[in-house]
Amino acid sequence: MSFRSQLEAGKFVVTAEVGPLKGTDIKEIEESAELLKGKIDAANVTDQQSSVMRLGSMAVSSLLVNRGLDPIYQVTCRDRNRIAIQSDLLSAWVLGIRNVLALTGDLPALGDHPQAKPVYDLDSVQLLSVIKGLNEGHDMNGNELKGKTDFLPGGVVKVYSDSDATRELQIIKMEKKIAAGAKFFQTQAVFDAADFEKFMKRVAPYKIPVLVGVIPLKSAGMAKFMNKNVSGVFVPDNLIKQMTDSTDKMKTGLEICANLIKDLKGMCQGVHIMAIGMEKKVPQIIDMAGLNK
Repeated sequence: MSFRSQLEAGKFVVTAEVGPLKGTDIKEIEESAELLKGKIDAANVTDQQSSVMRLGSMAVSSLLVNRGLDPIYQVTCRDRNRIAIQSDLLSAWVLGIRNVLALTGDLPALGDHPQAKPVYDLDSVQLLSVIKGLNEGHDMNGNELKGKTDFLPGGVVKVYSDSDATRELQIIKMEKKIAAGAKFFQTQAVFDAADFEKFMKRVAPYKIPVLVGVIPLKSAGMAKFMNKNVSGVFVPDNLIKQMTDSTDKMKTGLEICANLIKDLKGMCQGVHIMAIGMEKKVPQIIDMAGLNK
């Protein structure tokens, strides 16, 4: 079953990430695809993640299609104007790519080409509207297409907020994305089950699939770095202490991640595992969390 059919059937889905590398060697991508096939329902293919120049997400998504893995093609608004974005989406459809995640994109100053000029002709809400239009058979200016798309479009939402007011702002943006055509959401990394439960109760009236994001921790330092630098992510002190006290940090990080999934899976329709350099551990996390397909 495809990612879309699983979602529409109300089944619990598992997604992970396949990050394009910096260069043309695709051996590691092929190995990841074989490792994840049969374990996950779809693989997010990141688009110049953290504003670092890499192999393109469309090319890698096409490679996954050819290897029997359903990709979620990430598209950011940072690097292309509306003409290029629409053209890329049409090209992706022709290559057999069926799922799109719409993102605004990190600032170029954060990456390895800080002198690059950002485009941001569109934002993520507008991008979802573009995808909706292409699915209906027309471009942004209403010009008719000769052959339309039928993408499953998704959006991202932050769960953690430091106040009720900032959480409501996130939910307002989520509402806008739904109105623009989003059919599912993947969240930023969640480390607090109680906080996620509160969020899910708040968004329950929207009746839209939400895939909770999880990240396996490598160290206490990684947790502290995310708390300081990654918007919408907060690792509680008790988890940082577990990592600090651990004599086997890899094992502890995987256990924390698997236990979080067990706590969270009854609250949503899926989990998105962002392994960040530990992609080969994803099958192990899935096994530990009892999510075998």
